[in-house]
Amino acid sequence: MALGKSEISGLLESQDIMSTINCMRQLGATIAKREDGVWEIFGCGIGGFSEPQNIIDLGNSGTSARLITGAVCTTPIKCFFTGDNSLRKRPMDRVVKPLSKFGASFFARDQLLLPMCVVGTSNATGIEVDAKVESAQVKSAVLIAGLNAFGETQYKEKVFTRDHTERLLKAFGADIEVEELEGIKISKVRGLVQLIPQKISIPRDPSSAAFPMCAALMIEGSEILIPHICQNPTRIGLQETLIEMGADIKITNQRFIGGEPVADLLISHRKLKGVSVPAHRAASMIDEYPILAILASVAEGRTIMNGIKELRVKESDRISAVSEGLRASGVKVEETEDSLTVFGNLGKIKGGSIVRTYFDHRIAMSFMCLDLVSDQSIKLDEKKSISTSFEEFFKCFSEIGVNFE
Repeated sequence: MALGKSEISGLLESQDIMSTINCMRQLGATIAKREDGVWEIFGCGIGGFSEPQNIIDLGNSGTSARLITGAVCTTPIKCFFTGDNSLRKRPMDRVVKPLSKFGASFFARDQLLLPMCVVGTSNATGIEVDAKVESAQVKSAVLIAGLNAFGETQYKEKVFTRDHTERLLKAFGADIEVEELEGIKISKVRGLVQLIPQKISIPRDPSSAAFPMCAALMIEGSEILIPHICQNPTRIGLQETLIEMGADIKITNQRFIGGEPVADLLISHRKLKGVSVPAHRAASMIDEYPILAILASVAEGRTIMNGIKELRVKESDRISAVSEGLRASGVKVEETEDSLTVFGNLGKIKGGSIVRTYFDHRIAMSFMCLDLVSDQSIKLDEKKSISTSFEEFFKCFSEIGVNFE
C-alpha cells in the first residue's frame, strides 16, 4: 500500500507469508526476492489496488484473510477469496461486520464463511468501532481499511491487543495516533495519507521462538541463545509466564529496530512449577498456549490457563486438540469452554500415543516437542502443516542439536 519500493529482510518464508505475497501480486504489487535474501516490494499506493483476474487462495492464513479483506474493502474493486478446508471453517463475521460500516458489501456462505466476495466501496468515510472481540486481526483490518477512507477511523478496545500494525503504519508515515482514556485504548488513523516506502528488518517471531525456547526448558542440561527476538510488550505474555514458572531466561542486548523493541534471550533448563495464567494475558500470547500446555505437563503442580476461548476458533479447536493429545500421552487435563488446566507430571511423560493434529501447525509442533521428553515415542498423524507458519522448524532444531525421527 506504500507507493514505490520497500525492502524487507528477515522475512519468515512460511506458507502463510507466501499466500500473502501471491495475493498482493494479484492486487497489482510487484514482489521479488533478491539473491541476498532481501525482498523488494513495489507498492501500488493508497487506493491503487487492481481488480484481480482470478480467485485468491489464502491457504491456511486467517491473518491474511482478515487483514486483506480490510485492505480491499475501501477500494472500488471486486475480490473473491477462498482458502483451505481449515480456513473455510473460521469465522469472518467478526471482521465483516465492522468493515461493512465503510460501505463495502460482502457475499459469503452462512455465518460469513469463505469462499467470499468482497465488493469494495468508492466513497468510504472514517468509522468508529468499539471492539466486540479481543482480536488484533480485527483491529488491524479496520485500521488498514481506514487508510483509504475520508476522515478519521477510530478503533476502541478495553483489552489491549498486539500493536504491530500501529507501529508499522507509523513507520511508513501514516497519520496514526494511539491514546489511552479511562482504561480504553483508542487507535486513530486519518485516511488518504500516502504511505512512504521503507526498509524493514523483521525481528524473530515470539510464537515461533516459543518452540525451541520451551524445548530447552524441558530438556535437562540445555542452554540456547535466541537472538533478535521481538520484545513488543503486547507479545511477551509467554515470556512473562515462563519467568513466573521459574524459567532461567536472561534478556540481553535490548534495542529498537523498525520501531519494535528486540533483544537476545539466553534460556537454560530449570525445573518449573505450575502457575495460574491470568485471563488478561491471553491477548499477548494466544498462539503460544499449546506449547505452554506441553511445558506445563512436565512442571510441578497444576497450570491453569484462563480466558482462552479464542483458541476454539483457530486452525483447530486448540483447547480440545491439546487436551486430547495430552490425555493420550498420559497427562491429566481438565477443560472448560474458556480454560485449560494441566496437571504436571514432573517430567514423567508416558507417551506411546498417536496424536491427531487436525492439520494445525501449532498442535503438530507442540507435540513434537513433548516427544523429546516422553518415555515412549509420540507419533503425529501428519507433519506437513508445520510449514504453514514455520518452514524451517526442523532446520532450527537441527542447529541446536535436536534431530526428529
